[in-house]
This record gives sequence, C-alpha cells and structure tokens, in this order.
Amino acid sequence: VQLVESGGGSVQSGGSLRLSCAASGYPDSRYCMGWFRQAPGKEREGVATIHSDGSTSYADSVKGRFTISQDNAKTTQYLQMNSVKAEDTAMYYCAAVYPAHIKWTRAYYDENYCTLFRLGTTDFGYWGQGTQVTVSS
Repeated sequence: VQLVESGGGSVQSGGSLRLSCAASGYPDSRYCMGWFRQAPGKEREGVATIHSDGSTSYADSVKGRFTISQDNAKTTQYLQMNSVKAEDTAMYYCAAVYPAHIKWTRAYYDENYCTLFRLGTTDFGYWGQGTQVTVSS
C-alpha cells in the first residue's frame, strides 16, 4: 500500500487549504486513517482520524477549523483546513492501518477505536511522504 499526499503549499493566515491522501496498491475497504503533522523542532502530533465507517476525531487545536473526509470509493481521504493559523505550519502526513497489516487488531473494526484519544504514531503501519503547509501572517 502506498499513500501519497498532495495539496500543500503556502497560504495566508485565515485562508484555506485542502490536503489529499491517495491510497494505492490494493488497499482494503476497511481502514483507520489519520493526518499527522510535524513542525520543525517538535514531535509529530495527531491532527485528525477517520475510520472507513465514517467516524472522525480531531485534535483540540484544529477542532472546528479542520474537516477530515473520504471519497465514496474510500481510496482518497481529505483534510480541509479553514481559518488556518501560523501555528498550523508543519509537514503534514497521512497514515493508515489496514487489516492486512500486522498492527491491525480486531479493535480497529470498531470505528470508535480509531480516534486520536486511543491511537498515536506507532499505531499506523503505512505513511505518506508528507506535504508542506506554510501559513504566513
């Protein structure tokens, strides 16, 4: 499975940006996917998650401003970023775990398990290369 992010770039504070994550390589229709970000000198942090059944979760810092979604084919996930702030500047990564991966457990079939409250970077087996988002004030 390969994950490829796109849509990053430079945007002014208060503006919007939409990131995409395209999965290829016969991904399963069942998954738990997340968006993470890492700013220079900081640890990678979770931004949002989405389960293939539709349940989502968000970090408090982006709640109400960012929206994670997926297309009907469930091969592309999106992160709509509105009202961006300078502190949103970071490299953004999408990550996923599918049933075929060793990290997948029966718990992942429960959409309520696929949340930032339960999962961190080590719980996802596939990662994209990242896309840079820079917010200028």
